[in-house]
Order: sequence, then C-alpha cells, then structure tokens
Amino acid sequence: MAIVSIRAARREPWIQAAKTLIATLAAWFGCLAIFPNQAPIFGAIAALLCVQPNVTQSLSKGVERVIGVVAGVAVAYGAVLVFGSPGWLFILAIAVSIVLGWALRMTTTSSNQIAITTMLVLALGNQDPDYALGRIAETLIGAAIGIIVNAAIAAPVKITPAHIGVRTLGYDASRCLDRLSEALTEPQSTEWINEMLAEVRTVVDDREKVRDLIGAAKESLALNPRGSRHRTQLDEDATLMRSLSPIITQISGMTRALHDNYSVTLLEDPTVHGLAEEFRRAAHDLRRISQLRDDLHTEETPVTSQLPALTAPFAILRPNPVHWILIGSLMEDLRRVRDGIVSISEHESFRQPKDTGRGQASSSPS
Repeated sequence: MAIVSIRAARREPWIQAAKTLIATLAAWFGCLAIFPNQAPIFGAIAALLCVQPNVTQSLSKGVERVIGVVAGVAVAYGAVLVFGSPGWLFILAIAVSIVLGWALRMTTTSSNQIAITTMLVLALGNQDPDYALGRIAETLIGAAIGIIVNAAIAAPVKITPAHIGVRTLGYDASRCLDRLSEALTEPQSTEWINEMLAEVRTVVDDREKVRDLIGAAKESLALNPRGSRHRTQLDEDATLMRSLSPIITQISGMTRALHDNYSVTLLEDPTVHGLAEEFRRAAHDLRRISQLRDDLHTEETPVTSQLPALTAPFAILRPNPVHWILIGSLMEDLRRVRDGIVSISEHESFRQPKDTGRGQASSSPS
C-alpha cells in the first residue's frame, strides 16, 4: 500500500521561508501601487513561486510563470472574443489550455499554469482586455521581485553537501580497499566476504547520489552573486569526483572477482601478502586525498596522515598454478587504482605539504 506523506525529509532553512514572505509582500504592495483597482493576486503568486532553492531555478520558474500567464491570458481573451460568455466557456478554455501546452511540448508546470491563468482571467476579468494585459504586467513585476529577493538575500549556496559527499565517497572507497587487504591477509568467512561485496555495492550506489549533489551545487552557484567565492572549492570537488569514479569502478571489479573466486588457499601464495600491503597503502593514500575541510571532520571521517604511503614495486616470481588469473587481475586493477590516485595527487589542487623526512617518489605495483 502506498504511503502518502506531506512532510519533507528535511526542513528548509528558515531564511528561505523569510525570503518567500518578503518577496510575496513586496510584490503585493508593489503591484497594488501600480494597479490600485485590482487585488495583485498574479504578482504575489509569481513572487512566491520564484523564491526557489537557487537563483537558476528562480529564473526558470519566473520564465515558466510568465509564459504560462501570457498563454493563459491569450486563451481566455480569445475564447471570449469568439464565443462570448456562455456557461460552458470554462470547460472549453481549460481543454484548449491543456491541448496547447501539450502541442507546444511545455513542461507540466507551464501547461498547468496556462489552465490556471485561463480560469482566473475568465472568473475575475469580466472579459476586459485591459485587465488581461494588466495581469501580464503584474506577473512580470512579481516574478522580477521574487528573483531579485532570492538573489539579493543570502542566495542559497549548496557546496557543503557536495564537498562532504565527494570526500566521504573517497573515504568509503578507501575502506573497501582495506577490506580487500584484510581478505588477502587472513582467512575470512563466507558471511564476511558477502558483507565486503555489499559494502562496495553501496559505494557504487552512493556515487550516483554524489553526482547529483555536484550538479545541485553547480546549479546553486550559477547566477549567484555569492558564487565566485565558492567556485574554487566546487571545482576541486568536481575534479576529485571525476577521478574517483573510475577508481570506484576498479574497486568494485576487484571486490567482485575476489568474492566469486575466494579460497583460503589463496593466502598460501607469498605474492598475495605483498598485494594485501599494496591495497592497504592505496587505501591510506585515497583517504589522504579525500580529506574533508578542517571544519567538517567527523569521527566517521577522521584525519589521516598527510604523508603518502610510499609504494614499492614487487613482482610475481612464480605464477600460482590455481589462482594465477585472479592474482593477475587484482594486480592489474590495483595498478589502475594507483595510477588514478597518483593522478589526483599530482593535481595542483590536491598537493599536500611536503615532508622532508621522506622521499616523494612513488611507483605503482608491477
């Protein structure tokens, strides 16, 4: 049975409700000063709808509202000119509005706006063309006020959820690498191996959610007067996300391969112990480049050493007669993961302070 809920998952910031009230009142009294003989319903509604979570959405909503009102006024006025004022005119006008929105491939919001405007004009306009034109002007004023208020008063900036999402994703991916290291260090139960696979699948699913957060953050900065001071941070997070995505794909593939072919006899191969150490080092370095801003660190994502875990190359002296395909596959995927981590580390945004006590050269397992 479907569950209907009118409550949002999280409460919007109080400033958003305050801006909506300010914009609606400003539009009401502003339109009333220009059109003193009409209640400024259209202007107030336009301002209310234009206070959106970001300025880009405000502009989009304003355009939708204006187009819908213009089209709705045209339908209502045209219907009156052609058919007069019979009782069934409302039904005809609504049908024409819906068909017009469908024919023009308009969004659902815009199509509904045409029908709503048509009904309001027919109900309140008394078939007066001056009334219809006045409502278009009123809508333009209300939409402009809503957009200006939303941009001028604490324009929403949503880079923090994106920053936390990307960095936490890197941290969770590093935990999956640690899991691989543990699986190659000591025997694990079937239940443990299944949990390892479930964990990496969760990370893969979270990757899509983080991409949405990055998109929302970019949208919040577009046309935002406060956007310039935050773009550097968002660009850095977007760059990290682009690099993390293929790394997570490789980690998922390694985990799946190990899950499907796991055997305790695998741990008898001396090469596997070196491979486990490389997984551990790669996990450390992935955490290092996925650090949250200092003001956002939590117990779940603790600060790790700023120093890279230097990687020493190792070679397979004698291929395992049973598990050589699995071991070779893990090594090749790990090489790609290391290449991705090194590529991120070499990016100017992610360079960490150098430590003179240790070397800087790092090589991938081969």
